[in-house]
Amino acid sequence: MKNIYSNIYKPTNNNLSKAKVAIEKGDVVAIPTETVYGLAANAYNAKAVKKIFSLKKRPSNNPLIIHFKNVEQIKKEAVINKNFLKLVKKFSPGPLTYVLKKRSSSKISKLANKGLATIAVRIPSEKNTIKLLNILNCPLAAPSANRSKSLSPTTAKHVAEEFSNSIRMIIDGGTCKIGIESTVIDLTTKPKILREGGLSSEIIGKFLKIKLSENQNKIIKSPGQIGLHYSPGMPIYMNRERATKDGVLITFGNKNYGNRNTFNLSTGGNLKEAAKNFFNTLRIIKNKKFKSISVNKIPNKDLGKAINERLRRAAYYE
Repeated sequence: MKNIYSNIYKPTNNNLSKAKVAIEKGDVVAIPTETVYGLAANAYNAKAVKKIFSLKKRPSNNPLIIHFKNVEQIKKEAVINKNFLKLVKKFSPGPLTYVLKKRSSSKISKLANKGLATIAVRIPSEKNTIKLLNILNCPLAAPSANRSKSLSPTTAKHVAEEFSNSIRMIIDGGTCKIGIESTVIDLTTKPKILREGGLSSEIIGKFLKIKLSENQNKIIKSPGQIGLHYSPGMPIYMNRERATKDGVLITFGNKNYGNRNTFNLSTGGNLKEAAKNFFNTLRIIKNKKFKSISVNKIPNKDLGKAINERLRRAAYYE
C-alpha cells in the first residue's frame, strides 16, 4: 500500500541518520519498538522532553520510560542491583522495564522522571530503534506515540493519524511484534509489578523464584498507573457474551456469534496473538464509530493479565 503520509520514513540508514540529527537538535521523532510506537526525544534535553509532554497532552506527574542501547549506558544513570542483573541478562533487550534508583550524577532530565529518586529504564529489541540508539550519544525518553489516555499505536500509520504533521518524522518499522506496552517491575525494594505488559509477570516470578507483589503505593513511578488510560472513547463492558445496541462484541477463542459486529482477538485462543491484535482492534472499532464495546472474558493469566489491565483502565461509563 502506498504511503500517503509525507512524514513516514522507511528505516534506511540514511533516514536513521536524519532521525539522529533531528533528535540531537531537540526534535521529537516517532520510533517503532517491539511493544508499541513511541515518541522519542533526547532524554538529557529538558526542552526536548517538554515537547513530548506537550504533544501528548500528558500530565506532568506521569514519568517517562527511558530507552537505552545497552546495560553499560544504564549503569551511568541508574543504580543497578542483583535482581536487575539477573533479569536484564535473561529478558533484555525486550519488553521489560525496570524501575531503579536514579544516580545523583545522572544527566537524565528531571522532567522525564518528574524529579523522582527513581528512573524507569529498558532496552528495546526492535532492530531499527537499536540501530538508532547505537548512533546516538544519548538515551531516548520515549512514551507511547498517542495522545494521553488514548489508544496506543502499533503501526506508523496509527501515529500519523494521531498527530498528523505535528511530528516531522515517523520511522516505519512495520507492525509491532508484541503490540502491547512493556511490563514494568519496581526493583528498588522487594520486586513488584507496576504494570502488566508484553512479558508475563508469571514468567518473571518463576525466573526469580519469588511471588511478585503488586504495587499498593500511590506514588506514580512509571507509566500505566494513572486512572483512565488506553481509551477508545466509548464505554467498555468486560466479561460479556453479547453486544449492546449500536455496539460491538470482541471475542476470544473459537466462538461463532453470527454477528457482523464481532471482532475476534484470536480464534485459536492464543493470548500472544490477542495482545498483538488488541490495540489495532480497538482502533478499528473507534474509526467505525460504534457506541460501545463488550468483551468476552479474557483468561487472567500470562498476557491476558495485561489485556485485562488495559480493559479496566480503558473502561468508563457515561
